[in-house]
Amino acid sequence: MSKPTESPIKTDIPARERLIFALDVADAERARHLVETLGDSVVFYKLGLEFFLSGHYFDLAEELRGTGKKIFADLKLFDIPATVASAVRQLARHRVDFCTVHGNDGMLKAAAEAKGDMKILAVTALTSLDQGDLNDLGFQCDARTLVLSRARRALELGCDGVVSSGLEVAALRESVDHALITVCPGIRPVFNDEVPAEDDQQRIATPGSAIANGADYLVVGRPIRDAADPRAAAETIQQQIAAVLPQGLV
Repeated sequence: MSKPTESPIKTDIPARERLIFALDVADAERARHLVETLGDSVVFYKLGLEFFLSGHYFDLAEELRGTGKKIFADLKLFDIPATVASAVRQLARHRVDFCTVHGNDGMLKAAAEAKGDMKILAVTALTSLDQGDLNDLGFQCDARTLVLSRARRALELGCDGVVSSGLEVAALRESVDHALITVCPGIRPVFNDEVPAEDDQQRIATPGSAIANGADYLVVGRPIRDAADPRAAAETIQQQIAAVLPQGLV
């Protein structure tokens, strides 16, 4: 008798934590306004490079943590292993939940060894890259092959998860099962049956398809931030996520 196929959807993640809002704004005033507007429609926040340069990164992270929110420091650390390790230790002191590292084996290993309670996510292939970009960068393979190769290495080196597009997440689940957290940017929801607007993301997926294929977390920025009603947009995405979760997980 063949072994039953395990569901691609991990069951131990609270449904409303699966949406990570990318707080990609330039100043603290705008960031705090969005947080207040979104209220309980968003539990998890991604703080990236743009906001890091505002000078208010850790102040806001502490405020978010104080209200029960979770923090994803998307800084894509890339430096010599010793420097990456030091930066990871500094971030861990601020009670950050996730941190991204974008580098080779030495960098990933150093980050994993210094992480403490924080979870390290290895960046596989940026969702803004298409096959032409990968060819230009010297990768003699397609995005799927590159993502799977980097994911397997990340697992061996002690990382907790990977960042990949929703297009590769099904193959990731088959390759590494639930051993790695999967975080998917490039998510483009469809509101009122409209086609998602074009932007710089190349390898995109809808919330429902990404979750159904095994994504643990979805990173969404502009479709919420630039919506006429950001809270309503976030709630719509939460509903699209909930619609594909097995009964009992919502």
